[in-house]
Amino acid sequence: MGESMGIVVGTFVLVIAAIAVAGHYRRERRRAELLRNLDHHEWCRWTPSRH
Repeated sequence: MGESMGIVVGTFVLVIAAIAVAGHYRRERRRAELLRNLDHHEWCRWTPSRH
C-alpha cells in the first residue's frame, strides 16, 4: 500500500509541475509579445512623414 501511495503522490506532483511549466511558458510568450508590440511604432520616429 505504501509503494502504490508513493506512485500516486509522485504522479500527482509531476502533473502539477507540468501544468506549472506550461503556464510559465505561456506567460513568457505573452510577455514577449506585449513587449514586441510596445516597440511596434518605434519606426514612426525616424521615417519621413507622409503628410
